[in-house]
Amino acid sequence: MSTTVETARSSVIVAIDGPSGTGKSSTSKAVAAALGLSYLDTGAQYRAITWWMLTNGVDVSDPEQIATVAAKPVIVSGTDPSAPTITVDGVDASGPIRTQEVTSKVSAVSAVPEVRTLITALQRSIAAAATGGIVVEGRDIGTTVLPDADLKIFLTASPEARAARRSGEVKGSDLTATREALIKRDAADSGRKTSPLAKADDAVEVDTTELTLQQVIECVVTLVEGKRVAA
Repeated sequence: MSTTVETARSSVIVAIDGPSGTGKSSTSKAVAAALGLSYLDTGAQYRAITWWMLTNGVDVSDPEQIATVAAKPVIVSGTDPSAPTITVDGVDASGPIRTQEVTSKVSAVSAVPEVRTLITALQRSIAAAATGGIVVEGRDIGTTVLPDADLKIFLTASPEARAARRSGEVKGSDLTATREALIKRDAADSGRKTSPLAKADDAVEVDTTELTLQQVIECVVTLVEGKRVAA
C-alpha cells in the first residue's frame, strides 16, 4: 500500500514558466535532479525547429513558409536532468540551438500556430510518458501545454537582474543591449496570439531578483515536496 502511495506522490508534474534570465533552466534541472524527476526544456524544442529552418533555407520572416515545413524535422528530447539532450533528424543540436542567430529568430518561429500545435503535442506526449514525474519548463506550460499540472510555478525577476545573469552567461556581451533584447523578447512572447507567455491563475509566483540560485532551487523543492505530501 505504501509503495503505491509513494509512486503516486513521486509522479508529480511540475510546470515552471517565466521569461528569460529568471533562472528557469538552472532551477528546473536542479529540482528535477534533486527529486528524481525527468526534465524537459521546451524552449530548446522551439530553438531546435528554428535552427532546422535556418539551416534548411526557410524564410523565417514568412509565417506561411514556416507553417508549410513545420512537420518535417524530427525532434527528440532526452529527459535526464543531469544530461539533457536534443537531436534534430538524429543530429545533436544542443550546441547550434544556442547561437545568437537562433536566439534572435526563435520568437518569430514559435509564434506560428502550426509550430506551436506540433511542439505542444510533442511536449504533452513526453510528459505523459514520464511515469516517474517530470519538471517541464517554458513559457506557456501552466496555461496551455499542461493546464492540469500538479504544481505551477512562475519565475520572475527585474529586467536588470535578468540582463546581468544573461550577460554573465555570454562572454563579452553588452549589458544594456542584453537588457533591451530581453525586453523585446518578452514583448514578442507575451503579445503573440497563440499561447503567449503568461502566468497561470493558479501558479505560485517566485521573484528571483534578490535570491541566489540555490535559494530559488530550495524554494521550488519545498513547494514540490509540499504538493507530494498533499497528494
